[in-house]
Amino acid sequence: MTDAAHSGRVFYCPNPSPRHPMKNPGMNIRHPKARGEWAELRFMLRATELGFCVTKPWGDMAPFDLALEHHGHFARVQVKCTIFHRGHSYKCHLDSNGIPYRPHQIDFFAAYVIPTNSWYILPLKATNHQPDILLTPHRPKSKYWKYQEAWHLLKR
Repeated sequence: MTDAAHSGRVFYCPNPSPRHPMKNPGMNIRHPKARGEWAELRFMLRATELGFCVTKPWGDMAPFDLALEHHGHFARVQVKCTIFHRGHSYKCHLDSNGIPYRPHQIDFFAAYVIPTNSWYILPLKATNHQPDILLTPHRPKSKYWKYQEAWHLLKR
């Protein structure tokens, strides 16, 4: 595919059959930017279902992908996603072209592990500004376990 094929923001993931829907259509999105945009849409849907007001900044100049509002409190969120296995974990990149995010830019990462359909809501300080982290959705004693599906953190 050419870059022009990825310039729009419309996603189509065909179901092979109504009897056998895709379990996780995000696994079929090969272009990283398109996969990231798909993850943002998934995040916006989930956040809206949970009662957040979701705002997307115009253009690509903001250091955050979305802002959430809940009862007058705002949170700046950078959405990341991964499909990359590392042993029993998934490697998730948390930087922006090699530059770590800072507290004046974002409040949270929303990291989506596509193969397991798992969200991690990570306060920026919990990542210690590391460029990469390992997420292990099926291991309760893993380092970031307490942030898995921790949507309540965004309501503060």
